[in-house]
Amino acid sequence: MDFGISFLSNNVMLPILDFFYGIVPSYGLAIVALTLVIRFALYPLSAGSIRNMRRMKIAQPLMQKRVKEIQERYKDDPAKQQQEMSDVYKEFGNPLAGCFPVLLQMPVLFALFATLRGSPFSDVNYNINLQIFPAEQIEQIQPQAFATPPQNIYVADGVHAPLIASLPGGNNLGVGQKTNIEFQTVSGQPLKALAAEYPDTKLAPRWKVAKGEDKVQLNEDGTIVALQPGEVTIQGSLPGLASDKGFLFIDALGRVGAVDQDGTVHWDIVGMVIFFGVSLYINQLLSGSNQDAGSNPQQAAQGTVNKITPIIFSGMFLFFPLPAGVLMYMVIANIFQTLQTYILMREPLPENLQKLVEVQEKEKAKNEEKAIPFEPKASKKKARGES
Repeated sequence: MDFGISFLSNNVMLPILDFFYGIVPSYGLAIVALTLVIRFALYPLSAGSIRNMRRMKIAQPLMQKRVKEIQERYKDDPAKQQQEMSDVYKEFGNPLAGCFPVLLQMPVLFALFATLRGSPFSDVNYNINLQIFPAEQIEQIQPQAFATPPQNIYVADGVHAPLIASLPGGNNLGVGQKTNIEFQTVSGQPLKALAAEYPDTKLAPRWKVAKGEDKVQLNEDGTIVALQPGEVTIQGSLPGLASDKGFLFIDALGRVGAVDQDGTVHWDIVGMVIFFGVSLYINQLLSGSNQDAGSNPQQAAQGTVNKITPIIFSGMFLFFPLPAGVLMYMVIANIFQTLQTYILMREPLPENLQKLVEVQEKEKAKNEEKAIPFEPKASKKKARGES
């Protein structure tokens, strides 16, 4: 049994999606509800990461100084060095501690991402690889049934089943032979029989030759006729029921790309990409990750990278597009993350870190007092007149 991304998608994400769709029959609202449920569930993990980031931002300068001193002082005594380093991490926290909550979140977020990229929000593709042999060779090859991995397909609103694309006679053909690609459930029920139970749903497969067009003849019903020896890839697609449904200002949840081939611009996609970049920048402002780092070259460089990150990500979503439903999830999740950061960055600091902040502020004020301002020109002229 698969306990990976597909398991989480099929057994956690889709039941939540079906539950909310059953309450309010809107796939757009179902995406909003699913996103909020997952973000609230992951709140403790992401909060731990944000708190650790805040602590490290304050303690990092002193920690680096302490670590360097320990490494120099106990360079000939590894055991003592390790003990002293452990004491430093106990006092200020471990810089790597913030990575662990992020890693724990990743499988859930990947599963959510995969759910919104699949049925019913987008068309689902199946790739069938064929090997065409000369007629005299195919008799020497033992036929074996072929089937693609199952994918969860919505056959009606709130009704879905794992479907496979299969070739009963196998994916090895001789020139002149015919075969037919069949969609069926993992239990063996043909797609046509399943679709007949929901006559209002139009679930007609679409076929195209992705590789080796000159080697096969492909009919609309999925029948394949082998013409020449070689390798062939057939792509079968099952439509997403909600791919052309809109929500609020979004024209179609399954639409991919801000600009069509004919030059048509989809401003709903552009708006979400821009809003994502703006919300990411606001999140960085709240966390202080894009503030200037003074005279520290390394931190200054990092600050520069953080400042251009929103632009990089926004541009990436324009040139490597995602379905509108996935973009909507990312915008909602980023708004949630921004609010979470705003709340957590105003929590009281531990006593030792608060004292460290006060010391840093005093040193900054002292350095500013030492700076000698330029004498105003008016004062110089006045002094000359008096002399």
